[in-house]
Amino acid sequence: QVQLVESGGGLVQTGGSLRLSCAASGSIFSINTMGWYRQAPGKQRELVAIITSGDSTNYAGSVKGRFTISRDNAKNAVYLQMNSLKPEDTAVYYCNFRTNTRLYWGQGTQVTVSS
Repeated sequence: QVQLVESGGGLVQTGGSLRLSCAASGSIFSINTMGWYRQAPGKQRELVAIITSGDSTNYAGSVKGRFTISRDNAKNAVYLQMNSLKPEDTAVYYCNFRTNTRLYWGQGTQVTVSS
């Protein structure tokens, strides 16, 4: 069973940077979109950023200009560069791959931004 494996989370101070990575443990074909979501305590999971197979991107308004999503199709991987981090960015971050027939989720990685 193919799984998505995330890495790169951690504790950082306000204004700092982190780079999240997510890679599939095996081959996944025809990935349409790759994305990052996050869920803070007591809140619903929300979209952070998404990138299509054509490299079009879309960002939540709260992260636009600070976060950058990118993908490596050869590696079945997606990345999230997070700059100018704020305490309100604290959450568990999940990656997501969508094909025509299936949705894959990573296990989540904790990002904590201290004030």
